[in-house]
Amino acid sequence: MSSTARLEAGDIGVAGETDARAGLEYPPIIFTRVALPPRLSWSGRIFALALAGACLAVLLTAARLEPSSKGTGTHLQLGLQSCAFKTRTGLPCPSCGMTTSFAFFAHGNLAASFYVQPMGTVLAILAAATVWVGFYIAFTGRPVHRLLRFFPSSRWLMPMLIFALAAWGWKIVITLSGLDGWK
Repeated sequence: MSSTARLEAGDIGVAGETDARAGLEYPPIIFTRVALPPRLSWSGRIFALALAGACLAVLLTAARLEPSSKGTGTHLQLGLQSCAFKTRTGLPCPSCGMTTSFAFFAHGNLAASFYVQPMGTVLAILAAATVWVGFYIAFTGRPVHRLLRFFPSSRWLMPMLIFALAAWGWKIVITLSGLDGWK
């Protein structure tokens, strides 16, 4: 019986066993090679490079900025306007303090980054990880998206949204109590 016929019949054999009839020896499973995933196309690699470059540009821009000791307002150094939500309501918007948090993160002060805007720290960590993963994909062509199946969106999306709301709540509390900023 040929090896093809044995596979079709379901008689595969045990690892390390010898089939005298067909003259086949089955290798132990630990020595069986796993096929590598196909390399990404050039367009996929260019997209990964562009995404890594964009995240790197954000982090380098944050490194150039001087973090505001008030907890907000670092974005004014970029020529952007003041937060209209905060001006009208007196409360910080969900993104208030993000630029300051990124600037503290880029300067290596993780405690200040987290205190000023916890979601900003999480996003800065994700941006830094994206830089490394994007360059890895761009230069090797090996996809890493198969690793995302270990983190299905149902397991991280809702917790991330809840964390974002909690971070906004934290920002509101420290602003109203006058404890916003890092001295």
